[in-house]
Amino acid sequence: MKNTGSSSISGWKVSWTQPSGSTITQMWNATQGSSGALTTATNASYNGALGGGASTTFGYTANGTAGNPALSCTSS
Repeated sequence: MKNTGSSSISGWKVSWTQPSGSTITQMWNATQGSSGALTTATNASYNGALGGGASTTFGYTANGTAGNPALSCTSS
């Protein structure tokens, strides 16, 4: 997750296109969602509120084709 800059946020979401043939088997520090090839990671209940200049992390394991997806980060 990118640094919040000078503003606080109350939630975040990261989106990316999962490589063809790849499936996520486990995700931590986020809630997984998907729509077709688009995968999302949304903050967990305990790490959504971030103060100015703060950041957080999440991770996942996957099976299938490896890739280097471009991430899109948004706050709420």
